[in-house]
Amino acid sequence: MIAPLAHAQDNYEIQVYGSELVPVHKTMLELHSNFTARGSTLGGHGTFATNHAIHETVEITHGFSEWFEMGFYLFVSERGPEGVQYVGNHIRPRFSIPERFHWPVGLSLSQEIGYQRKEFSEDTWSWEIRPIIDQKIGRAYWSLNPTLDKSLRGPNASGGFVFAPNAQVNFDVTKRVNVALEYYGAFGPFGHFDPYAQTSQQIFPAVNLDFGDDWEFNAGVGFGLTTPTDHLLAKVILGRRVGGKRP
Repeated sequence: MIAPLAHAQDNYEIQVYGSELVPVHKTMLELHSNFTARGSTLGGHGTFATNHAIHETVEITHGFSEWFEMGFYLFVSERGPEGVQYVGNHIRPRFSIPERFHWPVGLSLSQEIGYQRKEFSEDTWSWEIRPIIDQKIGRAYWSLNPTLDKSLRGPNASGGFVFAPNAQVNFDVTKRVNVALEYYGAFGPFGHFDPYAQTSQQIFPAVNLDFGDDWEFNAGVGFGLTTPTDHLLAKVILGRRVGGKRP
């Protein structure tokens, strides 16, 4: 059950979320570029293989209030045998506790709902619930996303929620350079997790570069630790905030 859900999300939008929202009346434009250097060579259940696939995701997120933002995703895939293919779209409403409350940790809740073509995911409609907990301690930072995935349409729609946690720790090496270790997993349905060898497990050593308050840059190389996981991936996220507060 976990394979289509894990590939549907993680090979397009490989990111551990922080609790901070896009500022009010600003819009974040992001491009997620991912290349699977060593992945599946035979697609399962009628889906395309991932080996040597390039996945591009356009993400547009707008800050509506200090509590709420809304994100929109467009997924595209390019692989030699299939060429450039439209994959699907998701929307992502997210609520967060404002920083002015001065809680000891950051807290927010993201939900992602959307469609992907059956050639890329046997479950064409899915729902993700992503709690986000994070904290900055001096030059160090950690974030935990104990994510739950649910198929809404497809052969796994009758199943329960899949536990797919993400986490990261990072450290400011300089004012401009930050190094990180990111983790992405999928353990199977609650109540009867899959044996570890059949789960999806990835780690990504990554770097974050500070080009200014309105920029985001993240790059990393991912390694799959179990057989169902694509074994070698590269990712780059480039983001730019535009707009500003209205008078």
